[in-house]
Amino acid sequence: MIGAGLAGSEAAWQAAESGCKVVLHEMRPTRMTEAHRTDQLAELVCSNSFRSDDAANNAVGLLHAEMRKLGSLIMRSADANQVPAGGALAVDRDGFSAAVTSALNAHPNIEIHRGEIADLPPGDWTNVIIATGPLTSAPLADAIREMTDENALAFFDAIAPIVHKDTIDMSVAWFQSRYDKVGPGGTGADYINCPMTKQRYDAFVDALLAGEKTEFKEWETSTPYFDGCLPIEVMAERGRETLRHGPMKPVGLTNPHDPTVKPYAVVQLRQDNKLGTLYNMVGFQTKLKYGPQQQIFRTIPGLEKAEFARLGGLHRNTFLNSPKLLDTQLRLRVQPRLRFAGQMTGCEGYVESASIGLIAGLYAAADTRGASIAPPPATTAVGALLGHITGGHIETLADQDTRSFQPMNVNFGLFPPLASAPTRKPDGSRLRGSEKTVAKKQAMSARALFDLDRWISDHLRVPAAA
Repeated sequence: MIGAGLAGSEAAWQAAESGCKVVLHEMRPTRMTEAHRTDQLAELVCSNSFRSDDAANNAVGLLHAEMRKLGSLIMRSADANQVPAGGALAVDRDGFSAAVTSALNAHPNIEIHRGEIADLPPGDWTNVIIATGPLTSAPLADAIREMTDENALAFFDAIAPIVHKDTIDMSVAWFQSRYDKVGPGGTGADYINCPMTKQRYDAFVDALLAGEKTEFKEWETSTPYFDGCLPIEVMAERGRETLRHGPMKPVGLTNPHDPTVKPYAVVQLRQDNKLGTLYNMVGFQTKLKYGPQQQIFRTIPGLEKAEFARLGGLHRNTFLNSPKLLDTQLRLRVQPRLRFAGQMTGCEGYVESASIGLIAGLYAAADTRGASIAPPPATTAVGALLGHITGGHIETLADQDTRSFQPMNVNFGLFPPLASAPTRKPDGSRLRGSEKTVAKKQAMSARALFDLDRWISDHLRVPAAA
């Protein structure tokens, strides 16, 4: 295994739990990346949120549930280190990575080697998973590119700032989750909310547009952003109201300091560590330079005296044209001894990356035993995501053109349709309007969990406990 981020760590765990001996290579701290700060395995470099944990109504929550059924180390460590976040599963980032590191260090089937793999693995490495992520070191990325004769695609990803909680003015801000929703480990009052009037909002947008940004190198100018993690100033460029309908939407919130006045926009901060001393600015990933960041973000009501534990940043991510380069078992077509996993395969998000690592680990372990595993059903979240990466995307293109392949979060649009969509409630009354959408998602989730249980029973030697 090369790379001990979320995907590599999960792959190593799954293979080791299957009885295989695993050597896990991680270049940090010998060589650091532009985004990492520690030598811990599975370090979270962006948000501390694993997003929705609602398995009945949300595709990523369903993926959480499936990974738990499959004995995921990443989900076990996340659950053990959760912090309040409304309906989301957020974690203490240091506690989470420490838990993953400890578990891998303690596993009798895993050896961890620190140091960079700067070229293709030696030919006598016959069963390899490369999970070096979007920040793959340049020498290895160049070697992969040369071997595949394929220009790697790339996109920019941005990091949100983190604020010391005790520097937030709580006489202006308040605790509340949207619609008072209670999530894992939460109370319904899990976010700090900073309200804005229309005048303050307009001035804030003007400042974002005018603020000095990180300059791109010449070779970076054509690199696109991933839409799921746009810098806040790029969102502002798309229209003055974009932020009010995105990360700064004021819906489901009431300001207890002035309950008769509805905020025009709201900035939310989410707990980032177990102690509750650090909060990250939700959706505020940015490419603003450090000076303008502090100046502009301190114009937000409640953050006038904010002290930042970390400012936002920008890094360039790379990913493979996976439908063209990889087979259904995540093996490189031109050199099948090499299997790829995680974000570099073209999935986006922590749990998505880890889930592909999980499947890659199971595939590699089966190869070691001289066996094979059928892909998980396309009706499951992990199966639908795998299909997007390994060819499901191509089937939607009449000309079989893989050039438009882009990273994607798990979503119900990747799932095959239901044989028969629900039309009635349990009491027999007819579903109407948005009720149909909710019922459809719940039916797809129920189908996924049923099909996954059957796949585990049929294809995995020892079914994992739910």
